Amino acid sequence: MQISPIYIEQSSFVKHQKPSALSLLFLSFHIFFFYLSLLLLIIFEEMWNRFILLSVVALTFSYLALAYEPSPLQDFCVADPNSTVKVNGVTCKNPMQVQAADFFFSGLHLRGNTSNQLGSKVTPVFATQLPGLNTLGISMVRIDYAPWGLNPPHTHPRATEILTVLEGTLQVGFVTSNPDNRFITKVLQKGDVFVFPVGLVHFQRNVGNGNAVVIAALSSQNPGAITIANAVFGANPSIPADILAKAFQVDKSVVDQLQAKF
Repeated sequence: MQISPIYIEQSSFVKHQKPSALSLLFLSFHIFFFYLSLLLLIIFEEMWNRFILLSVVALTFSYLALAYEPSPLQDFCVADPNSTVKVNGVTCKNPMQVQAADFFFSGLHLRGNTSNQLGSKVTPVFATQLPGLNTLGISMVRIDYAPWGLNPPHTHPRATEILTVLEGTLQVGFVTSNPDNRFITKVLQKGDVFVFPVGLVHFQRNVGNGNAVVIAALSSQNPGAITIANAVFGANPSIPADILAKAFQVDKSVVDQLQAKF
């Protein structure tokens, strides 16, 4: 069967005709929206990754913020020493029963008794002594030192400490954490101020021939104190002597002598 020349010419015309402007426009729109969708996916993925990162950072800082004492949710929460409820802190006294005496402490003008082996005495003002401190995240102490008296190396696991010298001359110092274990020390005179970062081992020693007195503030209503020698050599029950001998790289007999003193 033969196809007429006219049909062949028409077929060739249809086969080889150029795309119309409308077709090109539609094609351009398809390409544009394809790349736009791809770009939006990339942007969304980047934003999602940033959102995840910011969420992790926010949660981390929230955890750090809650690692210390939370802010109070009312004007005050005076500690109730008679409560049998056990919580992380002290339960609140009925606010209608709160008196001015709950926010008052008298005694920091009195010298502490320094007639002991260390020649120092700490007079605390924590929530136990001043019930109104409960939930306020602060406390203070007075420390008295006999000549060459020592407040031995210790830590406050829950508080930073800042002190000022009222009388005498003190050598103070603290040690940084592993691996550097830098010893940072300073001799203080009357009116000088020094701060001990939270959790670091620190001490104070009277290096004068007279008495010394400091007032210190701590960033917790109950900062805690871990005296290094007492904790290591006076633990109850005792830490096995062979463990301490290996830790301090001394003979076991030396550890036995030290443990006998505590």
